[in-house]
Amino acid sequence: MNGMRESMSDQIIRENRSVFEAMVSHRFVEDIKAGRLSKEVFDSYLVYEGAFVETAISMFAYATAKAQTIAQKRWLIGVLDTLANQQIAYFEKTFAARGIDPTAFDVDRPEVADFRNGMMEIARSGGFLDTIAAMFAAEWMYWTWSRQAAERRIDDPLLKEWVDLHAHEDFAAQARWLKAELDLAADPLDCAERSRLSSIFGRVQQLEIGFHDAPYR
Repeated sequence: MNGMRESMSDQIIRENRSVFEAMVSHRFVEDIKAGRLSKEVFDSYLVYEGAFVETAISMFAYATAKAQTIAQKRWLIGVLDTLANQQIAYFEKTFAARGIDPTAFDVDRPEVADFRNGMMEIARSGGFLDTIAAMFAAEWMYWTWSRQAAERRIDDPLLKEWVDLHAHEDFAAQARWLKAELDLAADPLDCAERSRLSSIFGRVQQLEIGFHDAPYR
């Protein structure tokens, strides 16, 4: 690497390459790219994902409380505002448009509950960087596959909106911010701590794979 030290985020991505690739090539993603995602699967996914937004709000609230600087807190307050006032609104609109009754779905089924509980536990019991590593895992993954999927033809307008939302520059900026925060924090961290944060990234990919399996069950 020409004497340049590998950034912590790049190290984390490299160390978790196989599980990351497994998630970004998940059946759910491949079905979207091929234009064959069934209405039933997408409806189920929407309910599970909509329920998770509330968990994400709690996670970013923990991170906001644990953040070191006002710059970090400001950014995270912006994230919270987007989740609460834009993302939740998307799900409300989409449920209405698709005639989805969220109460008819089991959001406590194992793969969905494992994802929610696993993510909450990271935010609740870990430090600021634990949540940053977990959300970096989720958002870098979404941005990666959505950028690819956005280039394909998607006939379902609400599915297209969902993909475009995660391919958009606003979401990319969020994913990059999380990546940069990890890199900024890296200097004083020893190998064991870097390794621990890397394992959080990998664990989140595993949880995401189970979560994306759930709509097919």
